[in-house]
Amino acid sequence: MSADLNGLLEDLTRRMDGAMESLRRDLSGLRSGRASPNLLEPVRVEAYGSEVPLSQVGSIAVPEARMLTVSVWDRSVVGAVERAIRDAGLGLNPAADGQTIRVPIPMLTEERRNELARAAGRYAENGKIAIRNVRRDGMDQAKTLEKKSEISQDDQKTWNDAIQKLTDQYIKKVDDMLADKEREIKQV
Repeated sequence: MSADLNGLLEDLTRRMDGAMESLRRDLSGLRSGRASPNLLEPVRVEAYGSEVPLSQVGSIAVPEARMLTVSVWDRSVVGAVERAIRDAGLGLNPAADGQTIRVPIPMLTEERRNELARAAGRYAENGKIAIRNVRRDGMDQAKTLEKKSEISQDDQKTWNDAIQKLTDQYIKKVDDMLADKEREIKQV
């Protein structure tokens, strides 16, 4: 029976890791006062007849703490890249300089910091919900096995305890990531 529990826990761990990775990506898109290439990750550019990620039409660099540059590979899409960055809702105002687009990172106002902290909280709550859904699936699997008499009631309780312990570890990781991101956002 124990091997089945280990297999189930491995599957649940893999799925919870996926939820954590999704949260990590979401949080990396929230900007603090510092420039980061991850800030432009969600930007999609209308180029070559379809929408493509910014990273497929140019390279992003951080020449200084409050500046991003995008070196566009094809001169014909410079305007589209500039427009995509401006329209991405990130509060950025890019300026084209030949095939390079300079993106100054403005100072964050206290109001904007609070908005970003609330957004981080929403992302974290969505991450917790995803983790709890994985937990529910695991508990349902244990209940089904017990109903089919493949495991005993004691085994089901042991499995449920192990699944809850795993869930608690991941919820704590989410809380820690949120605290780190809030500290980064609030830092002036």
